[in-house]
Amino acid sequence: MGEIDLIGTKDGILAFVEVKTRQNGRFGEGREFVDKRKQERIRTTAQYYLLEHPELLLQPRFDVAEITAHDGTATKEPIIHYLENAFY
Repeated sequence: MGEIDLIGTKDGILAFVEVKTRQNGRFGEGREFVDKRKQERIRTTAQYYLLEHPELLLQPRFDVAEITAHDGTATKEPIIHYLENAFY
């Protein structure tokens, strides 16, 4: 159905995380590329995941991790912005 970049738990939350990596903000921030269509695909995939794992009685949340890596994979210290509850 789709893919989710990261799934993690903390403090009773089940976070479904979309990761967007850019070398710079020239074409926009990473979060801008998580449009309504992408959000819907992530939500649908998360629903399937939850159906497959009914034992996970955690509050779901949708986050976006923006990574700016100015030198691509050679970047030694990327800049990371983590957005909790980026969409519903």
